[in-house]
Amino acid sequence: MNEHRLDIGCPALEWHQPTAEVAQAHSVDMIARDFFAHSNPDGHSPFDRLTSAGIDYGMAAENIAYGYPDAASVLQAWLDSPGHRGNIENCALRQHGVGLVDTHWTHLFANVN
Repeated sequence: MNEHRLDIGCPALEWHQPTAEVAQAHSVDMIARDFFAHSNPDGHSPFDRLTSAGIDYGMAAENIAYGYPDAASVLQAWLDSPGHRGNIENCALRQHGVGLVDTHWTHLFANVN
C-alpha cells in the first residue's frame, strides 16, 4: 500500500498501534456478532470506536473487506473500488492500523493529533 501511495506522490502511512488495536477489535467483533459493516450492531462507527479508545484524531477513514486470503488480493480489491481507493490515495491521511481475523479485514486510517 505504501508503495502505491509513494507512486502517486503521497507520503507513506505510519503504523499507529492504538489505531491497529481498534481495527483488530472491529474485525473480531464482525466475526463474533456475524455482521459486515462499518458501524457495529450497536451503531458505533469507526469514528466512535477511535474516540472510545481515547485516540485524538483530526480525520479518519476505514476500509473493510472479507473473503480475501492475503494482503495483496485485498489491496487490489480496494484499489478497484473508487471509494476504497479514495481512502488509500488520500494524501492527507498519515497514520493507519490493520485488523485481520480469518478473512475479515479492517483498515483504519487516521490523522492522530
